Amino acid sequence: MQSTYMGAKLGKLDQVKADLLSRAARSGADNGAGGAAAGVLMPARGDGAMEAFLNEYYRHAAPEDLIGTSPKDIRSAALSHAVLAGNRPQGTAKVRVHTPSVETTGWSSGHTVVEIVTDDMPFLVDSVTSELSRQDRGIHVIIHPVLYVRRDLTGALLEILAPDQDKAGPEVQVESWIHIEIDKLSAREDADGRRYAEIEADLQRVLRDVREAVEDWPKMRATALSLAEDLHPAADAPKPPVPPEELADASDLMRWLADDHFAFLGYREYDLITDDKGDESLRAVPGTGLGILRGDQQMSQSFSKLGPDARAKAREPRLLVLTKANTRSTVHRPTYLDYVGVKKFDAHGTVVGERRFLGLFAAPAYTESVLRIPVVQRKVRAVLADSGYDQNSFSGKELLQILETYPRDELFQIPEPELAEIAVAVSQLQERRRLRLFLRKEAYGRYYSALVYLPRDRYDTSTRRAMQDILMRELHGAVIDYTVRNTESVLTRLHFVVRVAPGTTLTDPDSDAIEVKLAAATRTWDDDFAEALLGDFGEARARELRDSYGALLPESYKAEERPEMAVADVKVLEGLKASGEHNAVRLYEEVDGAPGDRRFRIYRVGASVSLAEVLPVFQKMGVEVVDEFPYDLETESPDEPDSRIYDFGLKCDPVSLADGALDETARQRFQEAFTAIWTGRAENDGFNALVPLAGLTWRQVVILRAYVKYLRQGGMTFSQDLVESVVAGNRRISRLLVKLFEAKFSPAYSHETPELWESIVEE
Repeated sequence: MQSTYMGAKLGKLDQVKADLLSRAARSGADNGAGGAAAGVLMPARGDGAMEAFLNEYYRHAAPEDLIGTSPKDIRSAALSHAVLAGNRPQGTAKVRVHTPSVETTGWSSGHTVVEIVTDDMPFLVDSVTSELSRQDRGIHVIIHPVLYVRRDLTGALLEILAPDQDKAGPEVQVESWIHIEIDKLSAREDADGRRYAEIEADLQRVLRDVREAVEDWPKMRATALSLAEDLHPAADAPKPPVPPEELADASDLMRWLADDHFAFLGYREYDLITDDKGDESLRAVPGTGLGILRGDQQMSQSFSKLGPDARAKAREPRLLVLTKANTRSTVHRPTYLDYVGVKKFDAHGTVVGERRFLGLFAAPAYTESVLRIPVVQRKVRAVLADSGYDQNSFSGKELLQILETYPRDELFQIPEPELAEIAVAVSQLQERRRLRLFLRKEAYGRYYSALVYLPRDRYDTSTRRAMQDILMRELHGAVIDYTVRNTESVLTRLHFVVRVAPGTTLTDPDSDAIEVKLAAATRTWDDDFAEALLGDFGEARARELRDSYGALLPESYKAEERPEMAVADVKVLEGLKASGEHNAVRLYEEVDGAPGDRRFRIYRVGASVSLAEVLPVFQKMGVEVVDEFPYDLETESPDEPDSRIYDFGLKCDPVSLADGALDETARQRFQEAFTAIWTGRAENDGFNALVPLAGLTWRQVVILRAYVKYLRQGGMTFSQDLVESVVAGNRRISRLLVKLFEAKFSPAYSHETPELWESIVEE
């Protein structure tokens, strides 16, 4: 049913597109440049030539890209492209970047338009869009017709052929016409028009690289196959002084690359020379450059920029150099170029140069089994053999799967012992919820490779960015790239490549310390909560509480409260549940709180607390409530009551609460007074301010309240508010009155003499 609906919807859109193109063809007479181009637009179609051209031009355009555009603008955009194609000498590309407007071109787009006319070849669209993305140009529309045209010897466009016309003949060429709409250049960005020219120049450079790579592809592939033949151990050609297995690997690798596993983009031979000063460099062998290395500089900068250790590595009598180049590809994918070098040796076994291939591993290279990839398969088989696992066992198959999914670029570059150590460590990590970092320095000292494994549910964009920042800072990186692999495994794998500035020497960083920082960046509030619980509860009980309260505590609570505070709250709530009580309170102060700032928590198991019940209590106790955060811990079980936590911010006189000191006695005094007033065991009036102000208990306040009531019965006319204010303002006298009462009537003072009463009165 759904596929039928989608088919009907697509059919309707296609019909709308066809109607729109038909209207565009009839949208008006052409004049000027458009009129000149119209004469070569499929003239074989006669009166229907314009519509035939538009249908061919927009054949692969999505209907959504055209709907909403006026027929006139659709027609004019295609004609504008045809005007650009009016003359194109053989082997060149025409590029125009402009922002059409009704005032200047007679039509408008709303975006800046990139128009390209060139010979049809692979990698055009992805190379062009990669360059525009590198410039941070948002791409809105791509129209890419492939047209058959006839041109004369000068490149003048004679005719655009209709689809059913004969396409034979030397004058017929297959061309890619690319129309891309990008973010509109603002007038401020291009005040003098140079920015358009710069974009055109950048695109011409990319198109030139594409052309050179595509044109020389057969030669580069043939060179690789020729090398494969020469390096084969059974060949008669002279052999480098390396072990037979290296020769076999190199020969097999060259043949494998040529078998559509490598996009050959550049090739050149270099000789290793030493100048009069003793400095070594790689000099290009004239006439050997192919693809993007056709016009390569005479001297290779890659060798001269290597440090002493890396230069020694380059001179090692090892046949293959497998690494990454220092530059990103301008062709196909904007990743760093893959560098495959085959060293040249003299008769004495000394390295005297190299044959260098630059390119990109093709998609099959990333999906083919590692057991069928030359060089890699030898490492993998060695790791499997050295692991001690039976290859048919679960552990053996798991280890092979780790190697199958290991970053392919790394498999080519990493030494076998290091690969074995990492692969076995990852296999042991599979069911453990922890983060591991495996850090490797590139053999030639240009970048670090960092593999990070972490629990899948810990990975998100913010985590990845935090890890990038840590790696860039700790490794002193200049550029960082990453890839992410998420599968059904419990682990997510991130591969970071951290490149340092040219001339920077790679250090030996503390991998363990960096791993700790990465782990901290991925820790969640629940992780810290679980760890804090372990300090107060046994492991089994801590796990139970983590599972229950981790789900019960709302996200708003986790955003505001520290895990250590949560443990304190859990203790109170668990105590209430165990005792059958419903309420508890807690007064505390924050370490970084201002003088006079306190926080007060109310815990409730069961029904919620109304603010109307508690705010008057605080008010009469002489403290101001400055904020309040309610947290509901709602259970899903009808047999389990909900819990509540109410957190209040209190502001009081800095000398309140027992002259500013919140010791355990003052804390208990305030908590007991609040509970007595809230539950109705004590009256709620202004005398309660004496609890924080004078350091009296709520029961001692009852004494003064009784005095005042007695005096009112005796005829005292002062108002309640006035008396409360006077008592609060004379806290010392209030304390002495209570002290005198207790000295006379408390059994604790029964052995005291009347002299004690007199000393209190004298105070």
